Amino acid sequence: MDWDHLRIFLAIARYGQLLASARRLGLNHATVARRLDALEEALGTPLFDRRPAGCMLTEAGERLLPAAERVETEMQDIAESFRAAVAEVAGTVRIGAPDGLGNYFLAAELGRLAMQHPHLTVELVPLPRVFSLSRREADLAIVLDRPTEGRLRVSRLTDYTLGVYAARSYLERYGTPQSLETFSDHVVVTGVEDLAYASALDYSDMLEKHSTRQFRCASVMGQMEAVCAGVGIGVLHDFAASRHEESLVRILPEITFRRSYFLLAHPDTAEVRRIAALRGFLASRFREERRLFIAG
Repeated sequence: MDWDHLRIFLAIARYGQLLASARRLGLNHATVARRLDALEEALGTPLFDRRPAGCMLTEAGERLLPAAERVETEMQDIAESFRAAVAEVAGTVRIGAPDGLGNYFLAAELGRLAMQHPHLTVELVPLPRVFSLSRREADLAIVLDRPTEGRLRVSRLTDYTLGVYAARSYLERYGTPQSLETFSDHVVVTGVEDLAYASALDYSDMLEKHSTRQFRCASVMGQMEAVCAGVGIGVLHDFAASRHEESLVRILPEITFRRSYFLLAHPDTAEVRRIAALRGFLASRFREERRLFIAG
């Protein structure tokens, strides 16, 4: 069986369309369609139900997918073994992460790692969305809820804390609430509940219960900017808020939330050189910066 045909099969399974797969592979649409035809002819069965909206795996396609992924892993391992011979970390690693962590910590850290390895490309992709590591939508993922099923290699990176913050300018205008019971006259900045992608993002409920005025923003960076601009009071990551010490004040210090970041890797690719290098780098940096993530 031609590996190049399997490579195209995997791309279509992951991206759901011939055109999107062609763009990802750097091929034209006709070439992708022709090679898929050749693979289906060799196997004697259709692998996709081709519809105008996209390609859906058939039962035969579902059976082929794990085998094709194992072949892909073997090919990557072979390539990595040659790279390892010259001690080079090269290739592309995609990591999905919550937007707050991605924007306020990982972007700079992973940028430095990429500078150390000129032939390594790091793709930092923000959540919210669920990445399938088995389908190679990402090589690594950082999540808030520890998964309870699936073939995954899971490690805890760090705990982190969140607190209640307001801008100095806001408190000068509206005063500082002394308890949650006095929040009725204040605007609360929160996330958008139906867009929350993890149960760990439930901390804003406590403030909303005591306020009749809310401003909701789906992204952590948006919430941070709104609070800094004096729109209202919100629950913010302590490690991110520490960057705005001149403009932000942590109020109601008795209210604190503690959550965790978990790093996920697929067991078949976790030791691929470029992925293992990024895993090791993250473990080291989170260990070194642990105090940054825990207030007090």
